[in-house]
Amino acid sequence: MAGKSKQKVCLAYSGGFMADVGQEEDFEAAKKKALKIGALKVEVKDVKKSFVEEFCWPAIQCNAQYEGEYLLGTSLARPVIARAQMEFTAQEGCFAVSHGCTGKGNDQVRFELAFYALDPKIKVIAPWRDPVFYNRFKGRNDLLDYASQTGIPVTSTKSKPWSMDENLAHCSYEAGILEDPDTTPPEDMWKLTVDPEKAPEKPEYFTLEFTKGIPTGLEYSEGGKEKSVTGDVDIFTTTNTIARRNGVGRIDIVENRFIGIKSRGCYESPGLTCLRSAHQNLEGLCLDREVKAWRDRSITYDFSKCLYNGVWFSPECEVLRNCIPPTQKDVNGRVRCKVYKGTFSVIGRTSPSKLYDMSESSMDEIGDFDPSETGGFITVSAIRLKKYGQMKKEAGEDL
Repeated sequence: MAGKSKQKVCLAYSGGFMADVGQEEDFEAAKKKALKIGALKVEVKDVKKSFVEEFCWPAIQCNAQYEGEYLLGTSLARPVIARAQMEFTAQEGCFAVSHGCTGKGNDQVRFELAFYALDPKIKVIAPWRDPVFYNRFKGRNDLLDYASQTGIPVTSTKSKPWSMDENLAHCSYEAGILEDPDTTPPEDMWKLTVDPEKAPEKPEYFTLEFTKGIPTGLEYSEGGKEKSVTGDVDIFTTTNTIARRNGVGRIDIVENRFIGIKSRGCYESPGLTCLRSAHQNLEGLCLDREVKAWRDRSITYDFSKCLYNGVWFSPECEVLRNCIPPTQKDVNGRVRCKVYKGTFSVIGRTSPSKLYDMSESSMDEIGDFDPSETGGFITVSAIRLKKYGQMKKEAGEDL
């Protein structure tokens, strides 16, 4: 926070208002830096529990994913950070909030749409959209020079100029040398996961338990001892630990930003990759086909888009969130998982759900299913295809 004419601004960055969303950060050092360079007060708010329960779990329940690859780690954290910042802003009587998001990125949109929804009268100060600022500091190198000249400690360097964002769900990397989409990310860039090629030579196994689509238990072995974990944050953190040491969860993609610019991003989502994949696999066992199809078509895509575009605090996102739980009431069971050198796979699953009938599915017994009835099913299903084939034949067209 900084004071001017008895008015205060709540600044969100590593040294002002900080939300603890599970990032590995030296908060005490950040506090000292903020006070040294002029902040009146520094607040660190632990929001990990809210982050997991209110944001990560619904994303897993509907298998949220942007453009088929990105698990939305940054997008998930922005609304919980914005909400905590606005609460502190009101508490301290600040007239404005500020952030350090660039004028070309998604985060400026995500934060500010959240700010305005939470307090329609709030004033937002965005330096990267101020011509005086961006004409002086045209990019990261200019800022690094300024930090060096003024003695402000920063973690970025000109040899490693990429931008990073970390939370419990993931770590992202972009900008700098990564702006060339054909540049291979240097191995020392990746912070969370070991190089898959250097991961342990033996696979690691663990079991995840789900209740109504939400992870509620984790069983694993460590040091020759069987261990179990419950509690939302503990499950997420421990799954992260297992996935990280086995090199799981890296992706390197080019995505379409909300503002219309294509962007190259590298992401590590170790625990989230395992949790989402295990959940998705369990749904195959115990979620009705049509419910799943409707959810994927009507909820998953739009919910993912709401997250990515920063409209969590919107009427459409509220409706979508309320539609997720009814689809998950039967998603209960246990998933046996394996991680090995960057890969995650499911090796077994069980559920009290009655949708799967082993006898009915078996190729070795008849069970309650009468195969002779399939002929009528095929005949009816073929009516329109016969008509279509005949039409193409009469038109002289090949199928």
